[in-house]
Amino acid sequence: MASAPATRKAACCWFAVTKLKINWFGWVIGAALAFPPVVASAAESSSHDVARQLNQAFVEVAEKVSRSVVVISVVQKPSIPAFDDDPDDGTYESLPPGFWRKFHQQFEQPNPEKTRSKGSGIILREDGYILTNRHVVDDAESIEVRLQDGRSFAATVRGADPQSDLAVLKIQAKDLPAAKLADSAQARVGEFALAIGAPFNLDYTVTFGHVSAKGRSNILPGYEGLAMDQDFIQTDALINPGNSGGPLVNLEGEVIGVNTLIRGMHTGIGFAIPSSLVKEIADQLVAEGKFQRAWLGVGIRALRDDPDFGRFVKGVNEGVLVTDVLANGPAAKSDLKAGDVITAVEGKSVATPQQLRSEIRGKAIGQPLSLDVYRKDKTLKVNVSPGEWVQPQTAAMRAKLPVAASNSEPKGIGITVQGFTVELAKKFGVDLATEGVVVASVEKNTPAARRGLKPGDVITAINQQPVATPKQFKEALKHAELKEGVLVNLVSGNTARFEILKN
Repeated sequence: MASAPATRKAACCWFAVTKLKINWFGWVIGAALAFPPVVASAAESSSHDVARQLNQAFVEVAEKVSRSVVVISVVQKPSIPAFDDDPDDGTYESLPPGFWRKFHQQFEQPNPEKTRSKGSGIILREDGYILTNRHVVDDAESIEVRLQDGRSFAATVRGADPQSDLAVLKIQAKDLPAAKLADSAQARVGEFALAIGAPFNLDYTVTFGHVSAKGRSNILPGYEGLAMDQDFIQTDALINPGNSGGPLVNLEGEVIGVNTLIRGMHTGIGFAIPSSLVKEIADQLVAEGKFQRAWLGVGIRALRDDPDFGRFVKGVNEGVLVTDVLANGPAAKSDLKAGDVITAVEGKSVATPQQLRSEIRGKAIGQPLSLDVYRKDKTLKVNVSPGEWVQPQTAAMRAKLPVAASNSEPKGIGITVQGFTVELAKKFGVDLATEGVVVASVEKNTPAARRGLKPGDVITAINQQPVATPKQFKEALKHAELKEGVLVNLVSGNTARFEILKN
């Protein structure tokens, strides 16, 4: 049992420690209460410092990049190229003639005389090469380029690429402050972005926002089917008519895109051509005066975007579905067929139409390349020699074919067919080597009508089963189910394609 003195000593120690704790705690509380303005002021100062730094970053980027931005004044010829009101079905690597000019014409004031318009541009090289949109200088009678320092120069078009809507101008000048093009693949969704240009004749206007999205395609209402040669960077940095051809830049002052399109006025939805594609095309325009684009001559869409077709392919989940093969295109000379799924180009995987176009675009014209293709549960190697891109011509056949006696219209798909003959081949311009049955008539409001089948089309297979006679056609449809979808391969206007007929 502890003695009384020891107990008192322990109690005194406990009290001393406790008192020390209480005094320390009280001192901390007292200090916090005594100096709250100091703590708050420090936090407020820190927040303001961050805001000031961001503000300074915006100012420095605007000052730096504006030196590389030009204002382009154009006097355009009175005539405007006609817009093709009946282009091809839009799945090819093409745009209808005059598309860009027609699209941007809606923002211009009508004038029966010569049109005066403004756009923006970017100094591409120190020796006087200027980058802009093709539609800015389309049909130009004269072009004037004005620098930020006030100097003006007459400009000529060095080269233009209608498909990407890019153009390079040349002025007689040296030691210009050229912009730096970034690797747009490194741009991140959510990062700050600044747009600089001359909207509504307000030169060197700077707006800021973010990279809203990357890889945008099918961005124009009413033109969703048109397959452009690039995807786009979407931004909410406000751009308007006059910004076209100007830069979209990051906080490093590097150009990540060329402002090109808007989705309606004052929506905060704008689109820029990615700088990586810009560099590829601009370099060739400077060197050659044109951009030589390789293409396959096929209609394409992502396999993931066609769930109805997906049930016909069991061994692949990703790839690019070949929907059409143009009769006069490069792929028509190969073994590539409508309904094939391209999974790789020269061993590099592709899953979207844009990935396929990007892989093909820069390939050597006429040099064979290897495609990995999935067809009827098998993986094949198909060699195709890309050709130089040309504007495809619409080859729609409008003639009507009388209903023949030997016709067939099973399962309610809405068509009658007849045997293929030499006369019909000549009448509709179809290759005599084609094997199939000819569509004699198409009923309105039926699956066939909804998918665009028309008299004169030649059906070559049903659910991947070849058909060469009306009897084979009828037999092939016996086990087909419209609720699940009937896969129909056909040749229409000398273009091979497929459709899925479904109720």
